[in-house]
Amino acid sequence: MSIAVDISHSFGRFALDVRFESAGRLTAIFGASGSGKTSLVSAIAGLLKPERGRVSVEGKVLLDTAKGIDVPPHRRRIGYVFQDARLFPHLTVAGNLSYGEWFTPAAERYAGKPQILELLGIGHLLARRPGELSGGEKQRVAIGRALLASPRLLLMDEPLASLDAARKAEIMPYLERLRDELRIPIVYVSHSVAEVMRLASDIAVLSEGRLLAFGPAGEIAQRLDLVPAEEREEGGAIIDMTVAAHDETFGMTLLASAAGEIHVPGRIASPGAAARVRIRARDVMLATAEPQQISALNILRGTVRAIAPADAASVNVTLDCGGSAIVARITRQSAAALGLEPGHAAFAVVKAVSVSGPAAEAR
Repeated sequence: MSIAVDISHSFGRFALDVRFESAGRLTAIFGASGSGKTSLVSAIAGLLKPERGRVSVEGKVLLDTAKGIDVPPHRRRIGYVFQDARLFPHLTVAGNLSYGEWFTPAAERYAGKPQILELLGIGHLLARRPGELSGGEKQRVAIGRALLASPRLLLMDEPLASLDAARKAEIMPYLERLRDELRIPIVYVSHSVAEVMRLASDIAVLSEGRLLAFGPAGEIAQRLDLVPAEEREEGGAIIDMTVAAHDETFGMTLLASAAGEIHVPGRIASPGAAARVRIRARDVMLATAEPQQISALNILRGTVRAIAPADAASVNVTLDCGGSAIVARITRQSAAALGLEPGHAAFAVVKAVSVSGPAAEAR
């Protein structure tokens, strides 16, 4: 799975200039409102013709202004899911899904309807009309319609932005299944740190039309300087771990990786299953000696990699824990009292974690 994007375009005083290549399952386009995210995906979809650019998906060139290549939007084989579901109100769910199939010749279809119905959990909705669906159900049907066109790329532009917290929680596991089970690249636009850190393989960070940073989600997650001020409390680190064991006596699950072990409540999948752990910087305390007899179960041993200013009173301390980075936001006074310096040993005391993949949030 691969997508390569190189786009330049001017909108009066605003200029879009973005270039990246991703082989990840889900590439997130992240940034504050007005950063150019929707303009970028519109150029990828062919809805915007840039002044200069090149777009290729799985080696297929869709746009190359230097060579005069500009495949029309309806021939790019791109599924587009908008913020609002945009279902046809006069059609049933079955009718809306069939509309997606209609655009692709039978010989080129790879998405089977039974598979998509099961993947998105919408088989029981076929006889209903959009007016009878919840917001989350509408979005799942919209995703199904896009997938039944057998696209070579799925674009999702803020698909959860119009949903409340309950509906977001409902649809998120389905997005994870799309990422993990489909064999097509996904480009996912969002301004939500929590969404991006839970879903993304790679992250492209935009600001005022420019690419500030691009890389694997685990690397970008550490860069709290890239997070908009209103979302900074959600920033931190993500670690891909494995379910190691279950403790039936206390109802806990043990997750493991090179970074160490994390204990979370509940029975999470089967041993060997993958799980992504997100640890917010605000939920990490630091110690220079291993804490004893405290209620926190999750203590990771590491080495101070960097200390960077966060604001007038705080710093972000990055620990290297077995090759994974853990970020802690602590006061400058605490950092001075602990005598923290790059290269020093330290322990991250994790007060709360969010687990995704086979699990919901755990504390």
